[in-house]
Amino acid sequence: MRSTSTPAEQKLWLALRANRFENRQFTRQTIIAPCTVDLASKAARLILEIDGDTHSAEDRYDTRRTEFLESLGYRVIRFSNPDVMGNIERVLSVIAQALRDAPSSQPSCQGVRGL
Repeated sequence: MRSTSTPAEQKLWLALRANRFENRQFTRQTIIAPCTVDLASKAARLILEIDGDTHSAEDRYDTRRTEFLESLGYRVIRFSNPDVMGNIERVLSVIAQALRDAPSSQPSCQGVRGL
């Protein structure tokens, strides 16, 4: 687990923390064994990953990781650093839609790609 967040993670965290967004609780650097995810709402079964430049070389790892998290009933949305830093309103809109689309009785295993 990293001890510091990236600027993009910090920016998104400021918009989501303390139930500020859609009255949902998000946590950061959340452990969903054996993974540590950037941001998560366990109640909504939603994971948000903010991918930096290094992730372009890790597509296979990210795909396996996403499949594993989805097998646990989570939905995973990935955003790039430029998405978050340059268009936070659009990122929040995508997250709000994912929260609205979440089934109330059963978690979705459908992966979602950010922007």
